Amino acid sequence: SRKPIIVPPAEKPPVRGQVIDTKGASKSDILELTKKFQVDFLRLQFTDITGINKNVEVPDSQFEKAVAGDIMFDGSSIEGFVRIEESDMMLKPDLDTFKIFPDDDQGGRVARLICDIYNPDGTSFAGCTRQALKRQIARARKLGYEMMAGCEAEFFIVYLDADGNPTLKTHDTGGYVDLAPVDKAESIRRLIIDDLVHMGFEVEAGHHEVAVGQHEVDFRYAAALETADNIATFRHVVRNVAYRHGFLATFMPKPIFGQNGSGMHTHQSLFSGGRNAFFDGDDAWHLSNVGKAFIAGQLRHAREITAVFAQWVNSYKRLVPGFEAPVYVAWSQRNRSALIRIPLYKPGSEQATRAEIRCPDPACNPYLTFASLLHAGLEGIEQGYELPEPMETNLYHLTPEQRTERGIVSLPETLGEAIDELSQSQLMRKALGPHIFDRYVELKRKEWDEYRVQLTAWEMKKYLAVL
Repeated sequence: SRKPIIVPPAEKPPVRGQVIDTKGASKSDILELTKKFQVDFLRLQFTDITGINKNVEVPDSQFEKAVAGDIMFDGSSIEGFVRIEESDMMLKPDLDTFKIFPDDDQGGRVARLICDIYNPDGTSFAGCTRQALKRQIARARKLGYEMMAGCEAEFFIVYLDADGNPTLKTHDTGGYVDLAPVDKAESIRRLIIDDLVHMGFEVEAGHHEVAVGQHEVDFRYAAALETADNIATFRHVVRNVAYRHGFLATFMPKPIFGQNGSGMHTHQSLFSGGRNAFFDGDDAWHLSNVGKAFIAGQLRHAREITAVFAQWVNSYKRLVPGFEAPVYVAWSQRNRSALIRIPLYKPGSEQATRAEIRCPDPACNPYLTFASLLHAGLEGIEQGYELPEPMETNLYHLTPEQRTERGIVSLPETLGEAIDELSQSQLMRKALGPHIFDRYVELKRKEWDEYRVQLTAWEMKKYLAVL
């Protein structure tokens, strides 16, 4: 039989080092880029309700159909989307998100487009989480604001066993900002950063985090939708670079007992007319009334939102006192035990005034998380919520009675408690839309029910012999 003709990667135009900006690109522009760089496959990427990346991949013969938004998939097979009798869904690509992956796969060169999901009749699909965020962005724009966001998504790198299964053995014993040889992943982080830069990220820093095998790569803030897209891309790049080098990168919030979990500290601000609407130079905290009301909205509704920014059973193994994860609903400037921190003002950095919410974890759905946070903040602005006094005391050192006296409540302690809070929230029904809200509650109740009937090794060790 005739052997297939394989074009060596060296014969293709190089992708690394090329600046490919498709902001405002047309369909013909995208098709021209695929020809110029000899792209073989195009991934039409989207995100399901739980935040897991999905994609439909098409060969070059289908590129025109793909960029026109005429590729369909079975929505009934995606967690939380539709019933089997409503299965057909359309993928409408956002042409601004076109990127070519820096390393050719065995089958050829691959590019991607992030997509919104539509019904076959051309109407927006109510279960599309990206469009849920777009609806909240549109609401903010009607009020004259644009949400900016930046995230610090932490992750662990662990070994795979001989069969390719993940283990809990970390690749190093390093601590916060350690160097080699204690930090054995410097080279992997550099490869991750190199891929991210190629994909259009402005990477600010990378370093070892507090826990063994834990890392962080920080990239520049952007408008909320772009940052949510970046988080989805970031997770894909991190996991794939680690996998190519024989490791597993995981964004699981708390993979290792006794170690800090992974968070996704999220920095937020509202801009209006090119200026930071959070800044007020005459205020003691340099916060405007808009900024204060926005933060007050998130604090008041924090318990209702928790099931979205901490959506897994495992998320609540991280949200416990003592491991740098905030659980008490309060705000502060210096106090990192508070849920929301306002970084100290530096003269000349008015545009950097922001609210850092420290409780989301990196395994959340970024679109739903930003939609929920933005909706709660705008509710605070529209309703004129008053911001309580900051809590500068270490909240972990207060007794339960002292916290009660100060009116400080805690986040839910389990996914079950968080879903109970979410299910009763009219604010969150509006933030997510009825379809996503109902499906999300249903999925998460199922997850909690599956977990709570399990028998754990801890129970067997604790009770079997003595009871």
